[in-house]
Amino acid sequence: MAPVDDLKETSLRACLAHMLNLGFSEVPTQREANLDQWLALRNLGLVPVASAESFEWPGRFLGLKRDSSTWAVFFGVPPGIIYDPMAELNGKEEMAVEAAFVLAKHDLRRGTQPGSGTESVGTVELIAVATEAEGPMQEVSMAEAIKGRGLLGDRYARGAGTFSNPRGRGYDLTLVEAEALEELSAKGVELAPIEARRNLVVRGIALDDLIGRRFQVGEVECFGQRRCEPCAHLERLTQPGVLRGLVHRGGLRADVLFDGEIRTGDRVEALP
Repeated sequence: MAPVDDLKETSLRACLAHMLNLGFSEVPTQREANLDQWLALRNLGLVPVASAESFEWPGRFLGLKRDSSTWAVFFGVPPGIIYDPMAELNGKEEMAVEAAFVLAKHDLRRGTQPGSGTESVGTVELIAVATEAEGPMQEVSMAEAIKGRGLLGDRYARGAGTFSNPRGRGYDLTLVEAEALEELSAKGVELAPIEARRNLVVRGIALDDLIGRRFQVGEVECFGQRRCEPCAHLERLTQPGVLRGLVHRGGLRADVLFDGEIRTGDRVEALP
C-alpha cells in the first residue's frame, strides 16, 4: 500500500483536476511546483474553512476525510461527496472531514486560464533595487539580471526579500504598470514610481497578458508567473490607501530565464 502522504497528495491532485476539468498529469506534484503558486498562475487560490465539520456550501469544495486522510470533492447543503478518487481503496464513503477548502478566484472578473497573449509593446521607465528587506529602493539606469535569482544588488536576488521562498517561483523580478500608479494618483493617493517597491516600472503593456507567458525585457527573457498583488505590508511601508487603490493592479511577478542586462528605455514584449 502507498504511504498515507502519497495518497493524500495524489487524492488532492485528482480532486483539483476534477474541479478544473484537467487531466491528472496536468496538476503538478509537490516536487514539480508550489501548488499555491500554480493555482495563482490561473487566478485561483484555496481558501481555508474555519469550521470544516459544520461547513455547508452550494458548490464544490475540497474536504480532507478524517479517517483516511485523503481528499474528496464535496457539494451541497448538507454536503455530500460527489467525487472521491480513493473510494475503491477506502471501501466506504466517509463523511467526516477535518479540513476543508474552497477553490476561489482571486479576481472574479478574470478567467482561470493563463494569458493568451498581447500585441502591445511596452517600455521600461524605471529600474529599482533594494539591498535589504524593507530597505529604501534605489533607482539605477541599468541592472544585471541573473537566471533564477533576479537583479544583481536586489534583496530578492540573494534570497533576502520579505517574501523570498527558495522553493518558490516568481520572486526574481517584479513589474508594475506606470498607468496603474497614475490611476492611483488620480484617486488621491500620491505614490512615486520608486515607492511602489517593484523592480521595473513599465508603460504601454498590459502585464496581466504576460501571466503564463514568456516575455522579453531588453535582452533578458522572463516568464510571467502571477500577479504581484498589494498587501498590508506594502501599505505599511508606504501610505494609507495604497492597498485599496492597487487591488489587481499591483503588477507582475516573473522568473528570469536567461542572464542579461536591463536598461531604462528597453522594450517589453511578449514572445511567441
